[in-house]
Amino acid sequence: MLKLDMVGIVVKEMKTALDFYRVLGFEIPESENEASHVEVEQEGIRLAFDQLSMAKEIFGIWEEPTGHRIELAFLCESKDSLDALYKKVIDHGYVGHREPWDAFWGQRYAIVTDPDGNLISLFV
Repeated sequence: MLKLDMVGIVVKEMKTALDFYRVLGFEIPESENEASHVEVEQEGIRLAFDQLSMAKEIFGIWEEPTGHRIELAFLCESKDSLDALYKKVIDHGYVGHREPWDAFWGQRYAIVTDPDGNLISLFV
């Protein structure tokens, strides 16, 4: 049996990355800002952050990725909460990739960019 247990994100600066995910609503202690590996759990799935130096050690090599390869998509409670979260992210100085819109497949959608260039989808 195969079960998704963890999604890992390689980050250049741990505090910078964690601050972004705190704005999204993850509760991450400030004491983790200097760690080389951080995990948060949400309903049985772990989101992990690895400092670039740790990723190099784990994988034996590191090449800067290019292009959009995988999507992290976070379900919001309502259209209003999605719009408010998007605004909060932008107000904190992060980059919006696509403002909230009503997609043709019926969902409300928005995309923001985390500090390491990953596109993060918000939807309801």
